[in-house]
Amino acid sequence: MLFVFNVPSQLQLSKDLPSFTTTATTRTTRNGGAGMEKTLSNQEDLGGDQGMTDDIFDESYCEKDGPKPARRYVWRNIVLMSLLHLRALYRLWLIPAAKPVTLAWGKFLCFLLSALRITMKAHRIWSHRSYKTSLPLRIFLAIANSMAFQVGIPFASFHVPQWARDHHVHHKFSEMDADPHNATRGFFFSHVGWLLVRKHSDVIEKGRKLDMADLKADKVVMFQRRFYKLSVVAMCFLFPTLVPWCFWGESLRNSIFLPTILRYVLMLNATWLVNSAAHMFGNQPYDLNINPRENRLVPFGALGEGFHNYHHTFPYDYSTSEFGWHYNFITAFIDLMCLLGLASDCKKVSKETILAQKICSGDGSHKSG
Repeated sequence: MLFVFNVPSQLQLSKDLPSFTTTATTRTTRNGGAGMEKTLSNQEDLGGDQGMTDDIFDESYCEKDGPKPARRYVWRNIVLMSLLHLRALYRLWLIPAAKPVTLAWGKFLCFLLSALRITMKAHRIWSHRSYKTSLPLRIFLAIANSMAFQVGIPFASFHVPQWARDHHVHHKFSEMDADPHNATRGFFFSHVGWLLVRKHSDVIEKGRKLDMADLKADKVVMFQRRFYKLSVVAMCFLFPTLVPWCFWGESLRNSIFLPTILRYVLMLNATWLVNSAAHMFGNQPYDLNINPRENRLVPFGALGEGFHNYHHTFPYDYSTSEFGWHYNFITAFIDLMCLLGLASDCKKVSKETILAQKICSGDGSHKSG
């Protein structure tokens, strides 16, 4: 049976664009400090409505001359994040003693709910506006958002608007000083180190200039922001712990450390690999002039995030990949929501545009499959 989901065609997508043209243009892209030539196939690849223009690399930005500012360590964050990871590693020995249903609860249900928040809501909706959701789905994703609590105990104010703002800055100034997790500063920095130091002044300056009015106008987002710390305590820590302890008699120790602490640490690192590994390791079939890569391993942990060369080339594509459901659970879930009438207006790049981009700017790896 063939299902047809509510994914607009190339012609439908063009209605959202200020002007659609197939005229090729050439621009100079700076990525990682190097000047490079990059050709865009058409206006579509610059993004659609004004909401998507925040995703486009800002060619006018120049890093300040002179020595880089000294790193200012946030020791509270360093201590708490270290303790969190050490406790998760130390409690690995609890796994054989846990009930199978507890492992399934933590690994699959809680992990999947956390991933839905990060990739489906904060990333694909609020950062890139790549599709639209109904009110019931937004409420569900807001609950999942609290379970994800992506950046850890020291970072409790890291709610959806702030996450989306930093992600916009990451795309506009990728691999430069204004990029919050600039991968040219090393694997550790782009993975977790950026959360352990004060932000570069350019990150703060550029972030303040972004228009986040659409998020501030969303009542679900603002309600969650108002009660964010309380919801995180309830959904990220209490809920995953109390369910196995109360419903099938799992020990309190196992309930705390396996579906809660260990699951949380695994989710954090699976997500951080998108910022680190997917910016360093892999091929570049869509644009060899930018650092992000197609990493074949990252999507397994991040449930579909990791096709990063594609994503930075076409940031507004709701699938973040040209391969649909292939290693992409989140895309399959979005398509299911479309089928149920809970999501709509998914933005997708045409195959012709993708092929033209590969031929024009890719590294040629697409020819080998």
